[in-house]
Formats: sequence, structure tokens, C-alpha cells
Amino acid sequence: MITDPFFYAVAIPAVVIVGLSKGGLGGGVALLGVPLMALAVPPLQAAGIMLPILMVMDAVALASFRGSFDRRSLGILLPAGLVGIAIGWLTAAWVTEEAVRLIVGIVALLFTLDHWFRSGRQPAPADHNPPKGMFWGALSGFTSFVSHAGGPPFQMYMLPRRLDPKLFAGTAVAFFAAVNAVKVVPYLALGHLAPTNLATSLVLAPLAALAAFAGTRLVRIIPREAFYRITYAAVFVVSLKLIWDGATGLI
Repeated sequence: MITDPFFYAVAIPAVVIVGLSKGGLGGGVALLGVPLMALAVPPLQAAGIMLPILMVMDAVALASFRGSFDRRSLGILLPAGLVGIAIGWLTAAWVTEEAVRLIVGIVALLFTLDHWFRSGRQPAPADHNPPKGMFWGALSGFTSFVSHAGGPPFQMYMLPRRLDPKLFAGTAVAFFAAVNAVKVVPYLALGHLAPTNLATSLVLAPLAALAAFAGTRLVRIIPREAFYRITYAAVFVVSLKLIWDGATGLI
């Protein structure tokens, strides 16, 4: 188990932020978990520590949102997400986290700016688009595998559909619960789930459960428009963070 006080100084806020997001509040801010932990430990170790914590959060959120998800969206996104995980596993030796962060950050930034520039026109909810959904689903699975950064690609497809916040959150919970469960096998094979990492995850697990539960409560009482304003703002902030991290890492 990690005993460095500085690690817990950054890990505890990371777990709280990710937990609130996983519970349905804040959307893309879950991406901040690994970068925050990576201030104290190597990024791959941070990803290994975070995976069991994410699975604890998934369990809490699934219990809260059981039965509340969009089946059609999952039918399009989830198979593609599993393909994305496989691609991430096969290319793990060549693809850098910095490149993934930069690409995802740029796409998320353009997506958010486009929404804000069009917001005065109040576009109608988008219909399902299977080819587009399979692309974003695969990218979400891939970026989730590399650095638990699957939120923005998932939201690229889901946010324009403008679902009820509870249904949106439940669909996200179901998608990422499945994705995170599948990631266990390749993470074990790559050595990311070492005993030290698992012991550290266990220490943080109770806080993870409490934060996820708080998120599931808050998303149920926030009005629809406020929910989407918060989510788009969160994606914007995270996109800037990803672009900065990716660009500076590649220089």
C-alpha cells in the first residue's frame, strides 16, 4: 500500500471528484482522476489504482440507476466500446497517453464550443445515428482503456440527444460499468493491478462509494437545463486540461 502523505493529498480530492461524476454529476470531470493521482505516482500506476475504485463507484451507481438507461444507445455504443478496449490493449506498447489526451481534448473542446455557439437556436434532440455512435463508442472504449478518459467521446454522441438527466446518467453508468469490468483482464495482463495498487484502492474504496452515492442523489434534484449547463462546462474545462497535458507531454 502507498503510504506517501502527498499521494493521499491528491488522491482523496481525485476520488471525490470522480465519484460525484460517476454518480451522474459533472460528466467529463471524471477524467481528472488519473491526472490528479499522476501528480504523485506514475500515470500507469494511477490508472491501475483507479480501476478498482471506478468499479466500486459503478456498483453504487448501478444500484441507484437500475433499470434507468436508454437501451438503444447502449446497443450502439457498448459493442463498439469493447472493440475500442481491444484496440487499446493491442496497441498499448505504441500509443502514448499524451497523444490520446491531446486528441480527446481537441475534439471535446470543438464539440463544446459548437454547442455554445448554437445554443441560441435550441436544436431539437438528435436522433440515433449508428455509424456515428459506433465511432464514438469505439473511441470511448479506447481512451477509457488508455487513461480512463472515455467520458468526452461518450458525451459526443449522448449529449445532443438531450435525454432526461436521470436517463442520461443511468446510460453512462451502465456503459462504463461494462467497460470497466472488461478492462480488468487486460489490466491484469499488463501488470497494472499489482498488489500495492490493489491495497491502495482498497483504502480509498469507502470514500469512492460515498462520493458516487452523493452524485446519484444530486443528479436527481438538479433541473434539466442546469444539469446540461454543468455538464458542458465540465467538458470544456476538462478539454483544456487534456490539451495542456497532451501538448506539454509531447513537447
